[in-house]
Amino acid sequence: MNTQAVAANTQRAPIASPLSALSPTNTDDAGKLVIRLTVGFLVLLHGIFKLSAGVGFIGGMLAKAGLPGGLAYLVYVGEIVAPLLMIAGVFTRAAAAVVVINMLVAFGLVHMADLFALGKQGGWALELQGLYLFGALTVVLLGAGRFSIGGRNGRYN
Repeated sequence: MNTQAVAANTQRAPIASPLSALSPTNTDDAGKLVIRLTVGFLVLLHGIFKLSAGVGFIGGMLAKAGLPGGLAYLVYVGEIVAPLLMIAGVFTRAAAAVVVINMLVAFGLVHMADLFALGKQGGWALELQGLYLFGALTVVLLGAGRFSIGGRNGRYN
């Protein structure tokens, strides 16, 4: 038999690549982990600051808007409890929804004057708040993924 014919009919083993381990499922779950940890950690830092500084400023803003100042304590839920749940991946969608609501209230109480303003460098004046809002909304839509305590099929994940 012709050795060229045998070589032509022999299938070659695929070349192994480090990228071959990256399936769409793995990268999707890794992306969900990154957005969850990033938004959760950054919002949590604001909550930790409010633990030491208090929520008097927020209570004043609520009173100015005609709302009970005691509602200011809900910021601890939106900026401490919810981010911790997001980071852990437990009740992730619900926790992210709380962060979305927290950010919408912040927009309404504090940032309405800057809603259509540009900053000194030309970016949106509320780009940080916008990233928190839309990052948390992304987590609401995508869920926690499998790299979470709740797992891919966990309730509210």
